[in-house]
Amino acid sequence: MNLRKYLVLLAVMCFGGTGDVLLARGMKSIGPIQLHHPQTLLYALGNPWVLLGIVCLTGFFASYLTALSWADLSYVLPATAMGYVVVALLSKYFLGETVSPMRWAGVLIISCGVGWVTRGPALTETKKEPLPAPGGQHEIA
Repeated sequence: MNLRKYLVLLAVMCFGGTGDVLLARGMKSIGPIQLHHPQTLLYALGNPWVLLGIVCLTGFFASYLTALSWADLSYVLPATAMGYVVVALLSKYFLGETVSPMRWAGVLIISCGVGWVTRGPALTETKKEPLPAPGGQHEIA
């Protein structure tokens, strides 16, 4: 794997974790949202923390799609789980949350699992067969 691919995975981890933390920060400042009052959802979209979280999560989605274009899901998803480390650290130091020793142990276990997954190949070598066209129609050769 080259540096560019590592940077894409790093972007997935950082954008995802940071976006989640920013959304949490914004929603804590707004208070409870009730689905039967849709105007509160619109109000939430005006919060700068929520907006910044949405921007970060858009970056997450773009980098996640990029990673899936060159690697298997069974590789990308565990590799991006390192975002849990980002969430735990930002939750503790940015949001002021208490992260219990049990949660830190969970983050450590996840990190070890990520290490095991990244030791394997990023892409399963298979014979490429054309996928069916959308709508169930098959291309005729």
